[in-house]
Amino acid sequence: MRHYFFLVIYLSFILIMLNSCKSLNSKNTFDVIKLKGKKNSDVIHWDVITIGNLSRNRYWGESEERSLHSVICTTTIIRLKDYTIIVDPSLKDSTEMAKELMRRTGLAPDDIDVVFVTHEHGDHHAGILNFPKARWLANPIAAEIINKENNYIKKVEPAGTKIFDCIDVVTAPGHTPGTSGLRFDFKGLSIFVAGDAVATKDFWDENRMYFKALDTEESLRTYEKIAGMSDIVVPGHDNYFFCGF
Repeated sequence: MRHYFFLVIYLSFILIMLNSCKSLNSKNTFDVIKLKGKKNSDVIHWDVITIGNLSRNRYWGESEERSLHSVICTTTIIRLKDYTIIVDPSLKDSTEMAKELMRRTGLAPDDIDVVFVTHEHGDHHAGILNFPKARWLANPIAAEIINKENNYIKKVEPAGTKIFDCIDVVTAPGHTPGTSGLRFDFKGLSIFVAGDAVATKDFWDENRMYFKALDTEESLRTYEKIAGMSDIVVPGHDNYFFCGF
């Protein structure tokens, strides 16, 4: 929890600096940062388990013509008092997935109650079989596509608009029609786990879509939607970042 303490200190420092600049020069106009989350939430902890990477990355000077790296996606854990959710389990190997989960959270695969898959692309559910006791959820469009492939021992269920009454399931189309993210409150911050609706921070900063996005205009509308409701974004293939600052 230490990094959340430093996060609060960091945000407080920004607010102090903005107010100081206002008093020094009344002609300058600064927008006071207003956090979008609620202080009270049933979410008691969240964190990134694996930081994903793209198979090719234009911001590393790489061509998008061919794959250069083994791809994994960013996997996120969300903990409530009585339930635990994992988002986009990307590690297919059961030993590797269990090791990373224990290393980052102290949990075992059987401690997971819900697996949420942000969309149908295989790297975002490659490790789903490591959680046979959990419920598997996804956007109804994504769930239907995954289930038609008949690769798994049970079906992915279509998610509603909320999970455990405190986590919002938010449609985020553009990358695929069935992309959805999860939004939740944590200590006054609004967190959005975006999947590939946002590939990396570099793509976000340039308002650019990853080349695999099926609908660029829809993706841009999704960017605006995410920006309007989020303080922190967890992208599909990068570490989380602050948005709107």
